Amino acid sequence: MLIPLPIGLWIFSIISDLIFKFGYGGAVWNDVALYTLGGGTIGALIAAVPGFLDFTDINNPKTRTIAIWHMRINLAAVVLYAVNFWLRMHRAPGDNLPIVLSVVGIVLITISGWLGGELVYVRGVAVKQPPDQST
Repeated sequence: MLIPLPIGLWIFSIISDLIFKFGYGGAVWNDVALYTLGGGTIGALIAAVPGFLDFTDINNPKTRTIAIWHMRINLAAVVLYAVNFWLRMHRAPGDNLPIVLSVVGIVLITISGWLGGELVYVRGVAVKQPPDQST
């Protein structure tokens, strides 16, 4: 339930960057990109808490390996977005480096999302099994 918030904010941040960069909107779009990036980073840290609790319950070695990669990539994305936020505070509006970092971040969360889907939909991590209906 917590995962869509940071993903949506990070995606909207890059969209806001592009709106500003290509001149489709004023300086407010640069500010929107900054604040949505920061909000996404905070949201990701909040979402990491139940994710880590789910991780501690994984016993299957293959599932645990997938979960470790999912966690590593997510942590890398959060660090990247935190650095990105800092850079935006110290560079000129519309600078290319933060936009490039946002694109890299989107690639990372796409890969991590695929791994997260594997964990939940294929391997059943954090999924409550329905009661047995066969009697």
